[in-house]
Amino acid sequence: MSPRPKKIRHCEGEFCGRAFKITGTPLHELRQIDLYRDELEVLRLCDREGLTQEETGKRMGVSRGTIQRIITIARRKTAEALSDGCALIFSDEKKEED
Repeated sequence: MSPRPKKIRHCEGEFCGRAFKITGTPLHELRQIDLYRDELEVLRLCDREGLTQEETGKRMGVSRGTIQRIITIARRKTAEALSDGCALIFSDEKKEED
């Protein structure tokens, strides 16, 4: 039995660069956390634009449950980077697991 195909997640926002990091430390010296396009888009829509998870799901073409899962992961990654001094690396796609 093959897994259900992943729905396309519509993302309007653009990355402001390729990474966000603390100043004064070179990127290669920092632990790096990937923040994927869909995670940044959910943060933008829910936390910056003030949309509900249901409204965000409609905009992105996925369920509210998917948005809830994505935003939980995105907030955890962002909090970890900010509190531990890690770099957030903006990535278009998730890497395939071996």
